[in-house]
Amino acid sequence: MIGVVAIGRNEGQRLIRCLDSIMGRADAVVYVDSGSTDQSVTAARQRNAVVVSLDMKLPFTAARARNEGFAALLQLKPALEFVQFVDGDCEIQPNWLETARRSLNENEKLAVVCGRRRERHPERSIYNRLCDIEWNTPVGKADACGGDALMRVKAFNEVGGYNPAVIAGEEPEMCVRLRGRGWEIERIDTEMTLHDADMMRFGQWWKRATRAGHAYAEGAAMHGQCPSRHWVREVRSNWAWGVVLPLVAIVAAWPTWGWSLALLGLYPLLGLKIARSMRKRGMNAKDARLFALFCVIGKFPNALGQLRYTLLHLLGKRSRVIEYKGAT
Repeated sequence: MIGVVAIGRNEGQRLIRCLDSIMGRADAVVYVDSGSTDQSVTAARQRNAVVVSLDMKLPFTAARARNEGFAALLQLKPALEFVQFVDGDCEIQPNWLETARRSLNENEKLAVVCGRRRERHPERSIYNRLCDIEWNTPVGKADACGGDALMRVKAFNEVGGYNPAVIAGEEPEMCVRLRGRGWEIERIDTEMTLHDADMMRFGQWWKRATRAGHAYAEGAAMHGQCPSRHWVREVRSNWAWGVVLPLVAIVAAWPTWGWSLALLGLYPLLGLKIARSMRKRGMNAKDARLFALFCVIGKFPNALGQLRYTLLHLLGKRSRVIEYKGAT
């Protein structure tokens, strides 16, 4: 038995596509709405989805939305075996649920199965294209999944679901806990979802990269001491390239007669290294160059996100969700 939890806010036609791709393929569907001002709730009810409207007076996170949707799903179907989580801007591919269920049935150690998430319109902007490249992770055993995945209810309950306080990177954080209990995560070579990032501006990409930096810092703070050293390497890299190197190059420019600025030449070398690595994974040259360029630029918003998390943590304040769709 499969249930689906879709989450969203003001997704409009994207949500309609999402729900239409689910209906008739699952035993129960719950839509969790986080304060939409469009017709999202009406559209969900018209499609016979159970609607959970979040109390927006409480701190919002996608993790909290998924947990509340899962709780509502279990009330509908207490004997549920599997739950598909999906973002409201994604459309589930026709054969995904059945293919993913077979994988879980064939391997009792599997807690999570994910597949190929693609961008609906990668040709409309370089930022959409970057998302499509990002989604194409290696097939096989994985450390984590993304927001779209089919999960075993038993495993989800065993670790207490998502951590509702985590504002980004909540799926990898939960996967750390799953792997710590002996469960496995796998990406299979199957089309899973079409995602519609609708990311057309540099400011949106920058906000999204800042959010990723926050996720790295929070994830490393929570699980950096575990055997996998969760996101420790990423955090150190972002500090080095996004803060330490440019600071040293600029501060030392006067006493070194400008010679310290030569350190900035390391950035092109980093880009070349990343591009070569992606080419070895089979990526075409154009995409490898694009991905490498934005990986290098991304060190700066990543570092800003890490700084944001660190300062708020030191002040004992709770982080708020960083949204990119409305950014300029």
